[in-house]
Amino acid sequence: MSNVLILPIIIPLLTGMFMIFFRRNIRLQQIIAVVSLLLTIGVAAYIVHRVSVGGIIVLDVGGWEAPFGISLVGDMLAALLVLVATFICLMCCLYAFKTLKHDHKVHFVYCFILLLLCGVNGSFLTGDIFNLFVFFEVMLISSYVLLSLGGKKLQLRESIKYVIINVISSTLFVIAIAYLYSVAGTLNMAQLSERLASISQDGLMITISFIFLTVFGLKSGLFLFFWLPGSYSAPPPAIAALFAALLTKVGIYAILRTFTLLFYHQPEWTHTVIMYLAALTMILGALGAISHWEIRKILAYNVVVAVGFILFGIGVASFDSLTGAIYYLLHDMLAKALIFILGGAIISIFGSDHLRNFSGLILFRPLLGWLFFIAALALVGVPPLSGFVGKLIIIKGGIAEGQIILSIIGVMTSLLVLYSVMKIFIHSFWGEKLLSEGEQKDTGNSALLPGTLLAVLVIGMGLGAEWVLTYVKQAVEVLSNPSIYVNAVFKRFEP
Repeated sequence: MSNVLILPIIIPLLTGMFMIFFRRNIRLQQIIAVVSLLLTIGVAAYIVHRVSVGGIIVLDVGGWEAPFGISLVGDMLAALLVLVATFICLMCCLYAFKTLKHDHKVHFVYCFILLLLCGVNGSFLTGDIFNLFVFFEVMLISSYVLLSLGGKKLQLRESIKYVIINVISSTLFVIAIAYLYSVAGTLNMAQLSERLASISQDGLMITISFIFLTVFGLKSGLFLFFWLPGSYSAPPPAIAALFAALLTKVGIYAILRTFTLLFYHQPEWTHTVIMYLAALTMILGALGAISHWEIRKILAYNVVVAVGFILFGIGVASFDSLTGAIYYLLHDMLAKALIFILGGAIISIFGSDHLRNFSGLILFRPLLGWLFFIAALALVGVPPLSGFVGKLIIIKGGIAEGQIILSIIGVMTSLLVLYSVMKIFIHSFWGEKLLSEGEQKDTGNSALLPGTLLAVLVIGMGLGAEWVLTYVKQAVEVLSNPSIYVNAVFKRFEP
């Protein structure tokens, strides 16, 4: 039954390719997309259940056992991320059905969304660092197309910047892989973990680890995030929501996986640098969020703040801080998709994203307003919503490890995030009504179904935190003890 691990990759891949034959039949493309994503969600939920009761699932593709063949590894971290990523993809598609223009739809936008999901799920499940690079590229090529579809001047400018940054980071990725192979003689992550533990952790290994940190930092928006606010502001709201919820999270996952499985021997170097970069990312992201008056820019800078906060938990690297980091990572994927979808609905109603141009929306769109209010409080970490649990555990873990200043930075930047999202809420929904029912550019109703479903999950994840934490702690056990992952891949079962 380990073959089930391949399904979250090939279902979106094959159905996405199948859509190519129905370019003009938009309705059929939408049906195929929904069926594909529902099937993938069902498979992902089954994988989570299997891992929770039976431990890590390993698939040796083609029957070639590790380290000779390609391995897919489904531990609890990968399983949870695949499940949440696929659900978010479904919500973004539901929003895209009503909001994307016909030009997007006939140019295979749903096909590329599914291919992007294929790359995301493959990145989470692969047990081979070269195939991590391959799945990164599948994801990035799809994102290039999704970012540039529409042909606006802003999209073209941001696409060029986005492509250049990712080509540079991908080149560094290949160089880092080559160096790692020259040192360890393997690309299988389980065998890499064993070999790196047995060889001297000299300056070369630390240099290689910093090259990987630079690569994944560029992709996740850690410190070097200058490209992110513009690139995430250019595409249509449904695509921006998909990017905000998934793309940076794949970079965070790569840092989490490599710096707990491969480069965990010199934490006084590697993890200290991660913490400093996380602090700078939180501060600069929060300053960017409060300094702008455009909804797209404010939300994009909030993506940056969350990246810094999650990496703070990863840098501390205690059991509690990793538990908080994974919990907050799952929450942030849902919350970012929710607030980007709702932000897109506000922009579509007023036809502008500048906060000084509108107000009074609560009078004729109350549900949209209260959904945005819930999303804003969840992002900040107000109890009992999902953001509170993750932030509390990360800060407690940081204080327990003596990282008082970073914990204070985390709290202070959360207050700045509160200011930035409340600025959107107050200026959009309160004040004098500037539009009557008939003057609005769009109803915004297309955001209500995915927005409500995501809000229910954000609330449920907070109220059911104890139940969710049982799965999260199972994921952290593997991260805290790499031998569990290694033994599962090489099928060394304890008697």
